[in-house]
Amino acid sequence: MGNVVKIYSLSTCSHCKAAKKFLSDASVPYDFTDVDLLEGDEKALVLNEVKKYNPRLTFPTIIVNNDRVIIGFQDREIKEALGL
Repeated sequence: MGNVVKIYSLSTCSHCKAAKKFLSDASVPYDFTDVDLLEGDEKALVLNEVKKYNPRLTFPTIIVNNDRVIIGFQDREIKEALGL
């Protein structure tokens, strides 16, 4: 089984776009949520979820295999977490 990658991002964030492009270029499947495009209760729920991983609520917040949290676009850290 491959790596499970979840990205909490903002649709306008250049670092978030770079992280997504990096994963796509490496053929790593990932799931993402653009938090700024959510509304109401759904947005509040997702922000609470992000706070569990990253209390400062900065983006991107990347979770690899449900246990490794990477804050920001850190390509070396992402490669290491994914075993690339």
